[in-house]
Amino acid sequence: MIRHIIYKFRHSISTKLFSVFIFLAVIIFLTNISVNAYISKSLQKLDTVYSSNIISNKLSDKLIEVQSNVYEYLNTKSSASLVSYYKSEQEYRGLMESLNDQLIDNEMLMLEKNIRNMSDTYLTLTDETVKEKRGRNVEKYKKSYEDAKKLNQYIHSFISNLNTEQLKQNSQNYQKLMVSLNYTEVLSLAILIIIVVISLCLLVLILKNIIKPLVQLAHNANEVAQGNFNSDFIMPKSEDEVGLLYSTFDTMLKSIKHYIEQITEDMENEQRFKEQQLLMENHLKDAQLKYLQAQINPHFLFNSLNAGAQLAILEEADQTGLFLEKMADFFRYNVRKMEQDTTLKEEIEIVDNYIYIINVRMTGDIHFRKEVPEGLTDVMVPSMILQPVVENAVKHGISGMDSDGEIVLTVTEEEKNITITIKDNGIGMSMDKIEEVLSDGPVSSEAGDSTGIGLNNVRNRLMLYYGSENLMTIQSDGINRGTEVKIIIPGRGNTRQGGVNYVSNSNRR
Repeated sequence: MIRHIIYKFRHSISTKLFSVFIFLAVIIFLTNISVNAYISKSLQKLDTVYSSNIISNKLSDKLIEVQSNVYEYLNTKSSASLVSYYKSEQEYRGLMESLNDQLIDNEMLMLEKNIRNMSDTYLTLTDETVKEKRGRNVEKYKKSYEDAKKLNQYIHSFISNLNTEQLKQNSQNYQKLMVSLNYTEVLSLAILIIIVVISLCLLVLILKNIIKPLVQLAHNANEVAQGNFNSDFIMPKSEDEVGLLYSTFDTMLKSIKHYIEQITEDMENEQRFKEQQLLMENHLKDAQLKYLQAQINPHFLFNSLNAGAQLAILEEADQTGLFLEKMADFFRYNVRKMEQDTTLKEEIEIVDNYIYIINVRMTGDIHFRKEVPEGLTDVMVPSMILQPVVENAVKHGISGMDSDGEIVLTVTEEEKNITITIKDNGIGMSMDKIEEVLSDGPVSSEAGDSTGIGLNNVRNRLMLYYGSENLMTIQSDGINRGTEVKIIIPGRGNTRQGGVNYVSNSNRR
């Protein structure tokens, strides 16, 4: 039971407050009971202070009544007076019983003893007086009456002295009781003040143990609300509801910190995953670009070299050398530029070489014309984007025409974009073929006497290189009305997406 009370006192604020209230109530109750008992006892003493004087006065009055009744009987000798005498005589004897009859060293008690002895003698004389009166013995009852009368005066004198002494003693006792009551009043007030002070101290101590941790907890909660999860957090030593509240708040704070750390870790992992995914996508685009560049058919090179060799045999001179030089340049360009970016100027030069080679092979049936303003050819472009377009115009446009075929290459600048147009007067392209070339699906190609790089290849490489669509358009007005292929090189200074940066020649990286 005691252990249970101690446990409840340590773990419950309501039990603490209730225990303090009960303790103070018991203290106040016991104090009031003690003070009231003392005051009641003092009042009882105060009531008995003058009781002795009252008895003395009654004794004196009754003695007078006895003497008066004896005198009345002697004068009237009536039965009523005799009855009155006996009645007063018995009452006087009853009052005498309250007087001391012991030999004690006390002046007032000795005085009471003397009064009692004289009273006995007096009542004996009055009885003899009444008895002699009834026996008509005049001499004897007169003598007894006179003796009783004298003794009555002595008794009155002693009673008066006794009454005076009792009055002095009772007055002293009264003063003592009043002083004691005053002390009791002061002591009661002092005890009440002490209880109030103790109550206030206990109340302040309990409130301090409750309010101070709550204020500290509110401060910590405000710090947490402002995002500071590392503020000083001192756990109180109490094990009551306040301690439980602190423990719960600490658990909640740890859970929030763990949750935030987990979210931060997840965000960092997600960021790393996105970076790795982006890197993989870039690598994939580079791989796709290199794969497309690797689709250039080497058979074209070997067939052209065979044609040059045959020309050299037939002419035995400079034309063969020039042809072989053009072929060497063409071969060197393909080998060197496959892994690098190039300039628009070099792309146009390789087109010139290609036209020269084709005209040698086809006996000069192709008329090639170009309109290239100076200052627009220093931009960086992916390699092998013009020659395949020109080759397409030769193979599928003007090859096999009865009239002379013509290919026109123009370069213009529009809104900081370089536009390259390759237009032929060949047989044209159907809309289905144009849509097939510009689609993302596979396009049928002819291997062998070709570089192996089709229009679809060029379109895909431009899209991968610049990270933008619609950089190549094809337009044909119908059968025998030629084809126009337009390539848009985004504005100077733009950066290519997913690979080598696209910059001007001076800033090439």
